[in-house]
Amino acid sequence: MSESPAVHAVAGGAAGIVAMTATYPLIFLSTRAAVETKNESKSTYQAVVDIVKREGPLGMYSGLSSSLLGIAVTNGVYYYFYERARGIVQKGKALTTGESIIMGIIAGSATTIISNPIWVVQTKQAVQTLNEAEPSLDPSQPKVVKKLSIIETIRAVLREGGIQAFWRGIGPALVLVINPVLQYTAFEQMKNFLIARRTAKLRAAGLATAVAALSDWDFFLLGALAKLMDWAHQTLVVATSSTYPYIVVKSRLQAGHANALKYKSAIDGLLTILKDEGLQGLYKGVGNKLIQSVLTAAILFAGQRRIYEITKKAISG
Repeated sequence: MSESPAVHAVAGGAAGIVAMTATYPLIFLSTRAAVETKNESKSTYQAVVDIVKREGPLGMYSGLSSSLLGIAVTNGVYYYFYERARGIVQKGKALTTGESIIMGIIAGSATTIISNPIWVVQTKQAVQTLNEAEPSLDPSQPKVVKKLSIIETIRAVLREGGIQAFWRGIGPALVLVINPVLQYTAFEQMKNFLIARRTAKLRAAGLATAVAALSDWDFFLLGALAKLMDWAHQTLVVATSSTYPYIVVKSRLQAGHANALKYKSAIDGLLTILKDEGLQGLYKGVGNKLIQSVLTAAILFAGQRRIYEITKKAISG
């Protein structure tokens, strides 16, 4: 598979679009919760009801267009660099854990730097109506909410902070590169183990040259399991109990939150939130984020594999 990094990039971008579209309301809810600084606890149901009342049913998809662009670029760049590096390192053998980690760090860092401006726009769009509703002439009707297009949002970011504003949150974002590294490494090692085990069974049954192939369902389950293992690792190993607090800091910086722009560093942001909002402030929206990320990973890995095979066959045929 490593011989076609460009095809992998296209397949990864397309699969990311499918996964993002399917899970976007959960992304929207976790982003809103992460940026919200009020010390109040809302259930997912109440959050959905409030957003629909305030912004209508389509309010749950605010920022979707920039998110689709962002996920296509992010996954495309990540898969391209990952598969390009794999082609140099692998040379016909299974990747070791160390090799997977190194390639993941390279691919993840390049992807983060290139795609951060898009996520600044997406986050800005997702939260732009949080405190910007204009009163309706009829008190019985929902407040009128102005939605900014991608171009209007870009202009707003430029007005607020200049070109450098598109790289707000880059520090925490680079810290979060550990997430896809752990996820892809876990996926690669589980995939290699499963193929080796099934191949051994086939050969034990008399098929001397057989090599097992994984199904779409295998990729779906492995993707979900890899993400769950990533979250478990964060919970058990990382000193902050999870890298999720960095997501909260990154989201606030990318949204241009007034208080967040005063953070001296990612650590200062974590300490400030802890001081002002308590421990729960560092984990706002974590439930929705967990469900979304597991579903997204499952759809992404299964979809990328299937789209890759279809695209490769179309090109060669």
